[in-house]
This record gives sequence, C-alpha cells and structure tokens, in this order.
Amino acid sequence: MNLAPVLVTGLFAGGVSCAAVQGGLLTGVITRQRALGATATTADRPASRGWTRLGDDLVPVGGFLSGKLVSHTLLGALLGAVGGAAQLSVDTRTWLQTGAGLLIVVFGLAQLGVPGFRSIVVEPPASWMRLVRTGARMRTALAPAILGLLTVLLPCGVTLSVEALTLASGSPVEGAATMAIFVLGTGPLFALLGYAARVAATVWRGRLALATGLVVLGMGLYTLNGGLELAGSPLAASRLARTLGATPPAADTTATTVDAGTQTVTITARRSSYSPANVQVKAGLPTTLVVRTDHTQGCIRALVIRDLGMQKILPATGETRIDLGVLQPGRLDYTCGMGMYSGTITIDRQD
Repeated sequence: MNLAPVLVTGLFAGGVSCAAVQGGLLTGVITRQRALGATATTADRPASRGWTRLGDDLVPVGGFLSGKLVSHTLLGALLGAVGGAAQLSVDTRTWLQTGAGLLIVVFGLAQLGVPGFRSIVVEPPASWMRLVRTGARMRTALAPAILGLLTVLLPCGVTLSVEALTLASGSPVEGAATMAIFVLGTGPLFALLGYAARVAATVWRGRLALATGLVVLGMGLYTLNGGLELAGSPLAASRLARTLGATPPAADTTATTVDAGTQTVTITARRSSYSPANVQVKAGLPTTLVVRTDHTQGCIRALVIRDLGMQKILPATGETRIDLGVLQPGRLDYTCGMGMYSGTITIDRQD
C-alpha cells in the first residue's frame, strides 16, 4: 500500500480536523502540569530556565502522542484482521473505499467552508467525552499517555475515513501501518496546536484553513478514485481519457507469448505499479496471466479482476498463474485491493 497519501492526510488534515475533539485535552494537560510545576518551583526552588520549562512541556506532549500511536496502531491491526478474516468481497471493498473517499471529500468541503457543508462536525457521544475528561484530571505522570490511549474513543471525521481504509486492507499488518502512519502524520501540527497558547493556535488554524481544506479535498478525491477503479467506473482516472474520447496509449505486445494454441501474458507487480500497465492479447485463445513479484509489499499484492469476480493474494516473491479462460474482444481491467494501482489487458480480435 502506498502510505504517502495517508501520511499527507494526517499531516495536513488530522491535526486540524481532530483538534476540535482532542486538542483541548492536550492543551488542558499541559496547562495544568505547567501550573503545578510553577507552584512547586515557586515554593521549593528558583524559576526554571527556558529550556527546562520547554522540556517539561514536551513530556506530556510526547506521552499523549505515544499513547495515541499505540491505541490507534492496535485498532488498525484489529480492523485489518477483521477485514482479512471476513474475506471482503470485491463489492464490499468497493463500497468501503468509495465511502471513505466520500467522507474525506465532505470533510474537505466543510473545512473550506463550502455552503451546505460548513456546519458538518463529527462529535463523539457525550458519555465518551466525560470518560476522557475524567482521565484528564489525573495528576500522575501517566495521565497524558492515558489520555492519548483513550483518544481512540474520540475519532474525528478524517480518522473515521482512515479506519475504513484499514478495514478494506484486509491485513492486520497493513491496517496497523496505515493507522500508525496517519497518527505520526498528525504529530507535528497536533503537538503545536496542543503546546502553543490558545490564541496562537487559533491564528494558525485560521491561516491553514484554506490550505488544509484543499489538501483534505485532494486526498478525498484520490481515495474516491480508488473506489471508482474498483467499481470499473468510466470516471476513474485510468479510464477518464478513454471516456472523453482520447486515444489510449498503445498496448505492450512483448509481454504475451502464444504456444500450442494458448497464450500467456506476464506482468510484474512492483511496489507502486503493475508493469507493463497495458498489455495486448488475442481474443479467442485460452489465456493465462502470470504475475511476478520480487519483495513486493502493500495492497498491490491484492490483485482484483472485477469483471471475472476474482481476487488473488500474491506472494511477496514468486510467480502466480491465473487462468483467465477464453477472452472476448475488449479490455480487462484489474486493480490492487484498494484501487490505488491499476492495469489493463487489451483484447484484440485475431487476424
């Protein structure tokens, strides 16, 4: 799976979108601990130097984000395991991917203040908020970490969409990695929002509103396109040029061999692409697709051929032979399990 979009989503959207739900908790912990430290300092010793005070403030930030990372990584592993055990069908994967994309698009439009969307705010149940706020009153050194762990109960809208992606991954490892990368992405801005004074944080959020809204919208469209690819939609990026009447690039003919009335087409599943991306075969012949992998990781190992209702999990290294049967003229599209990478088999009539 390409985790770069997940990282960017966390970096630009997670901190800002989740700050309304979780940012106040972190700010409250830092403020209280600073107040307690100032009281102790006044009573027992001279005021701390600037660097010492900075370190004291960063300890709760680090504890909070560490707890958040642990709980969300475990949740991602659980969701991925559930998705894998359930053996998600192509239709289920398609709906999850499309739904996640639409959620992110909606949150992007809300962040941009688009009429009809600006009032959309995802809030957790009040009982969950009371539970976490009770934890915020703890005076122990573990309080920030416990708060971070409990934020798994307080997902912002963007977090919900990323959780849908982890479920669609069908893998506990990929699910855990997705949630971990997302949380790491939220770290820098989230730490600033929690660490800085409320007024400064409000100013930053205002200045970043447009930029983050555009990034969220872009990530939403990217995720939504994955669902369109899985659905075989003519509006998917890989098909849009053809839908608009453009001439597609010439198909590769060197990847196909014919022997004794059967044909074999060979492609390679790399980390971020299927190569060649478009191969040409002949109609009317029994066809075998050979997919080669070499230390390949990510969702590209989950090969989906929607028109044949087929899903195959490729080994990290090796060859996988897939019987495609006798193909009819046209095209046969395939994607990775999350619609992020795609390829085409162009089927020409025999001369």
